[in-house]
Amino acid sequence: MKLIIAYIQPDKLTEVKQALYKAEVYKMSVTNALGCGQQMGFHESYRGVDIEVNLLKKVRLEIAVNQDFVERTIKAIIDGAKTGEIGDGKIFVLPLDRCVRIRTGEEGNDAIG
Repeated sequence: MKLIIAYIQPDKLTEVKQALYKAEVYKMSVTNALGCGQQMGFHESYRGVDIEVNLLKKVRLEIAVNQDFVERTIKAIIDGAKTGEIGDGKIFVLPLDRCVRIRTGEEGNDAIG
């Protein structure tokens, strides 16, 4: 079992979700996030005052998958989010030691679905 965490551009969320659905990955958690990476933000003028905005809006996806869904999940995220520009995002794959479905008490691969 793996936990896949992806940070993507907010405007790419619909495309990523469609790519995930085509890959038969339906369960995910989506959170709004702020962050900065290589693009390091931008400058903006508000009422004549120059403001440095270095935390940009991102979307964080968390997807728990069984081992046989890891590669197709990663590929779907890349297919939906990639523009080829700086700021497309990152994907992290973490080991998932334990998963328990609260409703039934199922554990492991059965709990993920």
